[in-house]
Amino acid sequence: MTDLNPTPHERAARHDPIYDTLHQEPDFVELRRAYRAFVFPATIAFLSWYLLYVVMSNWAHDFMSHQLWGNINVALVFGLLQFVTTFVLAWIYSRYSTSRLDPLARRLDEQYIAELEGRS
Repeated sequence: MTDLNPTPHERAARHDPIYDTLHQEPDFVELRRAYRAFVFPATIAFLSWYLLYVVMSNWAHDFMSHQLWGNINVALVFGLLQFVTTFVLAWIYSRYSTSRLDPLARRLDEQYIAELEGRS
């Protein structure tokens, strides 16, 4: 009978030992470091930028309602810049991933496949 609620130790014991080998590889360690080096600062920067928008919208009414061109005010520009920031950040991450993360992931994938084929 299959245990429907295995303990964390039981779940960990069921994984393939190849993952333990790959986890120790310098490429895997570098992949995690490079990923975190981009994602954590980018997330903090984006959330700070969004929080600034929210704070300014709540407590700086005079500034945010300042008319720039016709009916376009600072709040509308800030709001639209949130979308621009999202797409720019996605584009930057795509370039970063392509140049820094993908080569490491490819090497790990090749090693994983080689380990699987070595078992046969």
